[in-house]
Amino acid sequence: MRKKVVLVHGYNKNQNDMFILKENLTKLNYNVELVDLPLTFKKIEYCTSVFKERIEQIISDMCKNEKISLAGHSTGGLIIRHFLSNTKYKTKIDRCVLIATPNQGSQLANIASRLSDTFINVFKTLDSLSPDNLKNLELENSNPIEIGAIAGNRSNLILGSLLQGENDGRVQVDSVRYEGLKDFIVIPYGHKEIHYKFKTAKLVDSFLRDGEF
Repeated sequence: MRKKVVLVHGYNKNQNDMFILKENLTKLNYNVELVDLPLTFKKIEYCTSVFKERIEQIISDMCKNEKISLAGHSTGGLIIRHFLSNTKYKTKIDRCVLIATPNQGSQLANIASRLSDTFINVFKTLDSLSPDNLKNLELENSNPIEIGAIAGNRSNLILGSLLQGENDGRVQVDSVRYEGLKDFIVIPYGHKEIHYKFKTAKLVDSFLRDGEF
């Protein structure tokens, strides 16, 4: 039986943004599911509730002893962590991978909030990504489910120049890492390309199979 993995897209995207990663993981013998979440105008809490309903549907169709893995790009990784912190289905979830996820919050979200209250009041997902607001999600670090994180360090986007330290043009490497990860790796890709690369799919495969990159 092919291992099942659910992919979660990032901020201001939809499931189409995960299609290349789906194709690559399918080549690596995975059964891949995509989800669509309102990750632009809704807070993370609401988006997680939509994700929860979709996961419950998937689990209801699974065999008794079957498990699913989860992989998310950017904000999609926070949806996974928020879901895992509050779900009753932990025994049905296998390993998870976070790709370029701002686990310590987004400094760009902080900059946006300083520039315009109206902007973050409209783009509520972005407001959820500020470090202070992210703390309110009470994300669980000591999770029994093994989680690995992949960060990029190719700062090839204009907004990357606003960030201090190593970053992928959107998210700082230090923001991707957090205490409680089973494994962590940095690869030379930018934020908008990292999940399109076959090397990333190979790393996801490695962690889902063996618990390490």
